[in-house]
Amino acid sequence: MQGRTLRRLRLASQVVFLLLFVVLLLRTEFPGSIRSATTDVRIPYPVGLFLETDPLVAIATALSSWTLYRNLVWAVPLLLLAILVGRAFCGWVCPLGTLNHFFGSLKSEQKRGVALIASNRYKRWQAAKYYILAAVLAMALAGSVTGLFLDPLSFLVRSFAVSVVPTINYALRSGLDAVDRVPYEPVRLLGNGLSFVLNATVLTFKQPHFGQAALIGGLFVFVLVLNVRVTRFWCRAICPLGALLGVCSRWSLVQLDKHDGQCNDCRLCLLHCQGGDDPIPGATWRKAECHLCMNCLADCKEGGLSFHWGTSPARTTRETPQLQRRAVMTGLASGAVLVPLLRSGPGLKAAADPLLIRPPGALDESHFLERCIRCGDCMKVCPNNALHPALFEGGVEGLWSPVLVPRVGYCEPNCVLCSQVCPTGAIWEITVAEKTGRPAPAGEVSFAPPGTDSAAPAGEPIRIGTAFYDRGRCLPWAMCTECIVCEEWCPTSPKAIYLVAADVIDSRGQVKTVRQPYVDPRLCTGCGACEYACPIKGRPAVYVTNAGESRSRSNQFLLQENQPQQRS
Repeated sequence: MQGRTLRRLRLASQVVFLLLFVVLLLRTEFPGSIRSATTDVRIPYPVGLFLETDPLVAIATALSSWTLYRNLVWAVPLLLLAILVGRAFCGWVCPLGTLNHFFGSLKSEQKRGVALIASNRYKRWQAAKYYILAAVLAMALAGSVTGLFLDPLSFLVRSFAVSVVPTINYALRSGLDAVDRVPYEPVRLLGNGLSFVLNATVLTFKQPHFGQAALIGGLFVFVLVLNVRVTRFWCRAICPLGALLGVCSRWSLVQLDKHDGQCNDCRLCLLHCQGGDDPIPGATWRKAECHLCMNCLADCKEGGLSFHWGTSPARTTRETPQLQRRAVMTGLASGAVLVPLLRSGPGLKAAADPLLIRPPGALDESHFLERCIRCGDCMKVCPNNALHPALFEGGVEGLWSPVLVPRVGYCEPNCVLCSQVCPTGAIWEITVAEKTGRPAPAGEVSFAPPGTDSAAPAGEPIRIGTAFYDRGRCLPWAMCTECIVCEEWCPTSPKAIYLVAADVIDSRGQVKTVRQPYVDPRLCTGCGACEYACPIKGRPAVYVTNAGESRSRSNQFLLQENQPQQRS
């Protein structure tokens, strides 16, 4: 009876934390116009709660940057909790673990019974996650947190933000549109009511589209489908956070007692075991693998198992993971070698790829890669859908880190939401005054990001790049056709794009006055509004590169002056 009660409590805990995760992810957006805002817009929800309490993220970023970002202090209590109660987070809280748990329960009839019991015994390949953890920590010590793309919370946030939520959003909107076209009034009224409910709960303010959504979503689906073959395969064999918590469980006060005299060897305790930790009497209980799901306790009909609090484990308990020293050293060496291997390419070279346009407030590239965990929160919160997961713009090491794609969306001048939701400080938290170069309000305090003297020189805006013209494609320059779209869309004050009237000769030999656009590089911030609005389809006539970005001292092409050039 006690086991069944604990299992119900665990199930309730899983549902609550999964719903909390989904709600916070859906609230990682600003449903309205930011352009007209008079003060810094902030999201009133703790949307970074799960990532900011992730011990692996805190430890890895602290090792890579030798600093602990203030938001990650909340990970310390969770680490202490793991020392007290072991891997309870995996079985009771982790939203990815909950999804794995659910899909693992959908096994076919062929995988139930004796076959399922056999598959839930401990397997040697479960030690792989500890070797992955060693590689992740070694990479962090070498100055890169690329390995954290395997962190379960980062993996889940990225999958939901970039793929799952946009897919569900599109499917629901398409369904509502189809209902709205039904020539039957009661059906349309029902659709309107459903639309009102969904817009208030599930649907995002705008339909987002992300590059690589199919790849990231396909990987997420693959991880879930693996559970049909092997119960919680990700948690047992891959998850580096689970490995970290398993190591910490060495000092856990939760102990399993096996009462051999009350066991009839039915092996039902293995039927729904989530961790593959061998709770069966007569075998060694592997404490580091146990998720404390309490399924073994609930399934045992004879009372052959019980948990108690204490510091003295039973003689049938193995408190530490069963690892091979050579494999651990191989994991550490692999992580240490992987970082210089990844950085042997041009990824860190200044302006290696002109399309590597980072969000405003992003640290210089080396410090950025010390902190960015590829969680996708900045992409989810961007109101203009301007941030997307990188492919190889920043080299292999920059895979899935955020880049600005102006052709899809531009950076809103009055928006600093991406800097607010970044859990690790890869995008330093800035204010609108700092971003635009306006005087800061009285009492406002700002802090310089690591590796720089300030986010930008005093009185100047934060630049993420500079716009350039392709005169061979620009209508006023190449085709004697009037077009002032880029100048109208330029949001800086004074405008970085200005027009100069010029007399040109058209194809009929007639003299025609056309206003031709120019860019003032000292005023351009690289927001991408001009490229976004350019009416030339395909390759635009005006495009943004990362040249002149504030975060890099070397990627500059203008001599510094005491005052920025102003134009009336």
